[in-house]
Amino acid sequence: MNTPPPAVAVRGLVKRYGRTVAVDGLDLDLAAGSVLALLGPNGAGKTTTVEICEGFLRGDAGEVRVLGLDPADAPDALRARIGVMPQGGGAYPTVRAAEMLRLVAACSADPLDVGWLTDVLGLDGCARTPYKRLSGGQQQRLALACAVVGRPELVFLDEPTAGMDPQARRVVWDLIQALRRDGVAVLLTTHLMEEAEALADEVVIVDRGRVVAQGSPTALTSTTEQQELRFRARSGMDVDGLIAALPVGYGAAEPIAGRYVVRGRIDPAVLSTITTWCAGQGALADDVQVARRSLEDVFLELTGRELRS
Repeated sequence: MNTPPPAVAVRGLVKRYGRTVAVDGLDLDLAAGSVLALLGPNGAGKTTTVEICEGFLRGDAGEVRVLGLDPADAPDALRARIGVMPQGGGAYPTVRAAEMLRLVAACSADPLDVGWLTDVLGLDGCARTPYKRLSGGQQQRLALACAVVGRPELVFLDEPTAGMDPQARRVVWDLIQALRRDGVAVLLTTHLMEEAEALADEVVIVDRGRVVAQGSPTALTSTTEQQELRFRARSGMDVDGLIAALPVGYGAAEPIAGRYVVRGRIDPAVLSTITTWCAGQGALADDVQVARRSLEDVFLELTGRELRS
């Protein structure tokens, strides 16, 4: 069985703004019918990369193929096959919500039913409201509706749930999952790690224009060497003695009185070491839990914890 070509293939992409290198030799692949989450701190090059893939910008070096075409040279051939949800919304300030969606639908050969899509995204109550008077979450949902109403093969979503309450966010997640089931490829950027874990088949983390990690959410967060074992016991026990008893490279701490954390590869031998140490301290390990790192933990480890402008 032949594997379909990737919906997006980027090789060695470079984009400069004067002396600033926004994208620095970036590679990524988005498989057909899958969801890829592009993560990174502010200024990491995410939006620039997406805008090059959409055909709004031209890279300075490297190769980009979107549905097999160069987006810089064939934008008209691509426009009918892709959907774009920009971060800023992109609608006319005075246009009414339903009018905007009908206008976009009229430009499509086989659009989705506008009434159905309006209902699914909870926009019925604001159909006659001018865009500038919509809430931030309503503007986001309208932008998403405009991106998918034309039945695209590929959708670019830039921060699709920014400004949304939890209920609206879940509706958008359901729609993105439905797009995947229908064979639509989705490339999304987000600052919500929970969103990436819930939706993405593949995660690419970029920093300073370069890929610093990629893989499925499970692969990125479940490396056994990076597990944590947490338990409760009597406070003030000899943590240095526990570290000495564990294999080289393991860490242990009591971050909160009576709550202990051991970091490293957790296996039966390590668990036995911990319970034996507790017994030697005249204590019993209680509420023992083995936890994997979250995607947010991975993100912060790779990109740092300092704020960026």
